[in-house]
Amino acid sequence: MRVWYLTITSLILLIGVIAQAERPNILFVLTDDQAPWAVGASGNSLAKTPHMDRLAREGVYLPNAYTVTPVCSPSRAALMTSRYGSELGITDWIHPRNEPNLGLDPALPVWPRILQQAGYKTGLVGKWHLGLLDSQHPTKFGFDYFMGHRAGGWQTANPVLEKDGVNQKFEGLNADILADEAIEFLKRNQQETFLLCWHTRAPHTRWLPVADEDIAPYENLEIPIPNPDYPNLDIPRVKRMTKEYFGSVRSVDRNLGRVLKTLDELKLSDNTIVIFSSDHGYNMGHNGIWHKGNGHWVLTSPPPATKTIPRGQRPNMYDNSIKVPTIIRWPGKIAAGTTNEATYSNLDWFPTILAMAGLKVNAETVIRGTNMLPGLQGKQQPENPFYYAEYSTRHQSQTHMRMVSNGAWKLIRDFKNQGRDELYDLRMDPAESTNLIDSQSEEIVKVRQQLHQQLIQKMNSIGDKVYSDKGE
Repeated sequence: MRVWYLTITSLILLIGVIAQAERPNILFVLTDDQAPWAVGASGNSLAKTPHMDRLAREGVYLPNAYTVTPVCSPSRAALMTSRYGSELGITDWIHPRNEPNLGLDPALPVWPRILQQAGYKTGLVGKWHLGLLDSQHPTKFGFDYFMGHRAGGWQTANPVLEKDGVNQKFEGLNADILADEAIEFLKRNQQETFLLCWHTRAPHTRWLPVADEDIAPYENLEIPIPNPDYPNLDIPRVKRMTKEYFGSVRSVDRNLGRVLKTLDELKLSDNTIVIFSSDHGYNMGHNGIWHKGNGHWVLTSPPPATKTIPRGQRPNMYDNSIKVPTIIRWPGKIAAGTTNEATYSNLDWFPTILAMAGLKVNAETVIRGTNMLPGLQGKQQPENPFYYAEYSTRHQSQTHMRMVSNGAWKLIRDFKNQGRDELYDLRMDPAESTNLIDSQSEEIVKVRQQLHQQLIQKMNSIGDKVYSDKGE
């Protein structure tokens, strides 16, 4: 009887080992502030990104992927938890001086911890921005190893970064330093089943310095800008910033090439899922602004300040702020060289990554996203182009922006400020240049009412009551 018991136990352990061995490695590359148009796969010839484009050729490109909040901390919180920032108390980027105790609650379920518990060797290299306290450290959320920065911004060159629990000064370019660390993680754990989250700093401003080879293609290039006729647009500034921005994007791409080469050399590519995305999008002269959801006017004469929005600020929910460049490569599991135009959000990574690893979400866990895998594999393609986003700005400007789109129309409401609602016909006006919110056209009035009801319904479903600020 005892021999039989040991045999059964050994068999169970063997099955567990085999299951773990069959699980794919996961490399999750999350850039910072990368626009949907800032990758060659988008068709933009200014984006000289051969390695990102290689991923698109070898995987699937998702042109309609988006983030539910177009700024760092709430977007990253949504990625980790599959919950909206308004549910988590993180609605804007976490200000290290004004909000030193704010951060993600370590009691929340997060997918890195579930992978860790399933036997994955887990690491985070780069940006965290979900809390400064030791209780909010990445290692409290399932990462065995962390090297990077707990806060949001740091030096582009010669940075001070945390490694082995100690802040240290590193010499060189930040983009290269983080890539070096990612490569070392892969080499150290090549015999393990691993999850590596490589969260780059670039192309977050400041963009310079970058390596000479990264800026070289843009130094003598005449930069076309999206809307040169925009009133009072500071065209010289837009052109200068565009060059610097693309140089920073290229610094990520060059180092992505180094990391992909390491996977090839270690013979890990065939069993490693590579996910490439960004925390939110970016504007560069589009609609007269630069930056992300907490945008800044780039005009020679910006509009005057209001009570809640300082001069020079333009909080927004434009698609260039909301949408993110996203590519997934999984050899043999997802068809290479394909484009999937379905609408996906960063809430979807939690259930999708667990499904990729053959793991299930606990039935008691609140998950706002959906498993993308059936659609990515052509089994069950979602047809609903609906997308919803939220952003309550807290620093400088004060807003409660909520946005809903059915793919054809987009409604944006600011429940804190009268006169800031917007409505765009995305079919006729994909650049979102003509606000139709005050139109009395019968069709537009009907669309506005329908979208408003969808917006309120969505807000109610997640317990978001900020519309009470307007008494609605």
